[in-house]
Amino acid sequence: MDYNNREILLSIIKTPMPFGKYKGKLISDLPISYLEWFKRKDGFPKGKLGVQLETIYEIKLNGLEKIIHQLKRLK
Repeated sequence: MDYNNREILLSIIKTPMPFGKYKGKLISDLPISYLEWFKRKDGFPKGKLGVQLETIYEIKLNGLEKIIHQLKRLK
């Protein structure tokens, strides 16, 4: 599947985590420690959810949360 950057970024601020400890919490609001655990444990899942999780992981890892805050203000 091919996802464009805009679609993924917008979905990160709108999509709740579908399972696990943070079920129901927006993907954009997941703590970096959970994302790091996910990456270490089995890696991110396949498909769109995996792309979303890996994208927010990279954003948070690189200190770019400002992007997410700006998107949330625009939605």
